[in-house]
Amino acid sequence: MSHPKRLRVLLLVHEQGVPPQSLAGLTEQEIQPFKTEYDVASALDKLSHDVRVLGVLHELLPIRKAVEEWQPHIVFNLLMEFQDVVEYQVHVASYLELLKVPYTGCNPRGLLLARDKALAKKIFLYHRIPTPAFLVLPRGREPRVPAKTRFPMIVKSLKEEASLGISQASIVSDADALRERARFVHERIETDAIAEEYIRGRELTISVIGNDRLQTFPVWELTFDNLPDSSEPIATARVKWNRAYQKRIGARSGRARDLPAGVAEQIARLARRVYKCLGLSGFARLDLRLDAENRVHVIEANAFPDLSSDEDFVLSAKAAGLGYTELIQRILNLGLRHRAPWRNV
Repeated sequence: MSHPKRLRVLLLVHEQGVPPQSLAGLTEQEIQPFKTEYDVASALDKLSHDVRVLGVLHELLPIRKAVEEWQPHIVFNLLMEFQDVVEYQVHVASYLELLKVPYTGCNPRGLLLARDKALAKKIFLYHRIPTPAFLVLPRGREPRVPAKTRFPMIVKSLKEEASLGISQASIVSDADALRERARFVHERIETDAIAEEYIRGRELTISVIGNDRLQTFPVWELTFDNLPDSSEPIATARVKWNRAYQKRIGARSGRARDLPAGVAEQIARLARRVYKCLGLSGFARLDLRLDAENRVHVIEANAFPDLSSDEDFVLSAKAAGLGYTELIQRILNLGLRHRAPWRNV
């Protein structure tokens, strides 16, 4: 099916993330809650598409009304959760499929598999994709640590993303510390915990875009110029969101330099394998570690990476020669071409 160059695009955002028409007079801190939404809306406007922004809170009916009354060519979905529950993100994509409207981003099954870190790792192991050893510590039970557990380990939420709950204290060296950190995740993050073998080495990511034909962007790396000797080089919540702390420790992300021969190509091949074995579509980002022996370990896949103009996914696309508006148009095109089940009915 061909589509007009000027599309009707329904932009789904969280109600508190509805962007203003202008950022004039706003501070960086004031802009942050809706920066991604503003960047995407601005790019769609520059592309001359007809855009309507819909703020969503706890109801699906407004989405249905907007789709039925306006009949958008495509929905640009920026909902990271629904009803404040991250697991319900997948149901928004499923609902859009039931409405038989094209949408951007990953399909429901891919979202479900990627978000459940333990399930994704089991799939990696089946496909012989290298990933650290792990164990799940369910909420509501006293954390049990098998005697054969190898330390150090890093403990985090099984479901949450954006480094929520991750700090230097997440890296533990014995069973008692692991149990204590698991309780922290249970009580403060209110999710199950996952503990995985901590791989000392370089913190890398790679971004992928496509449905069937996949393109990988340059390998990206998080580096630290002034990290204290007692700290490990990991993307903690403080590193990710605290600008002052980023400057103090010299945290920078950019194109990975001086990778050993063949490693970048190996990572790109791994990324395509992960993308396919999880059934992802649209676009995604993989988190990896490169150890001292130059072995690559896949940590997890993010099937819904941030599209803010200054985030890693977008910057790595730019390094591959894909400008921001061109990237947003590519994402639209992939959504329009995705072979959703309803197209075969």
